[in-house]
Amino acid sequence: MESSVEQDQRETQEQGKQPFTKGRRRYEGVVVSNKMDKTAVVRVVRRLVHPICGKVINRHKKYYVHDERNGCQVGDRVLIVEHRPISKLKSWVLVDKDKGKELG
Repeated sequence: MESSVEQDQRETQEQGKQPFTKGRRRYEGVVVSNKMDKTAVVRVVRRLVHPICGKVINRHKKYYVHDERNGCQVGDRVLIVEHRPISKLKSWVLVDKDKGKELG
């Protein structure tokens, strides 16, 4: 059976439209857990400058991501895209996995 994510991707390709990621938030992060079925936890780090002292600060947040094929491993650098809510915690979908940029 085809998932809703794969169905969205297939429909946009058939209609010749832009990829389904257009107009949605996209983040790049590192997989920190993949112990759940079809779900991975991705840690996204953003850098900002402190408003008073000017020091660069790292802020991070973890996102629950839908991984249809269970293909990502801990340490993989991945691209995630906002999607309609899939479950209580999952509103993000795994789009791309860069195998060459694995972290130790």
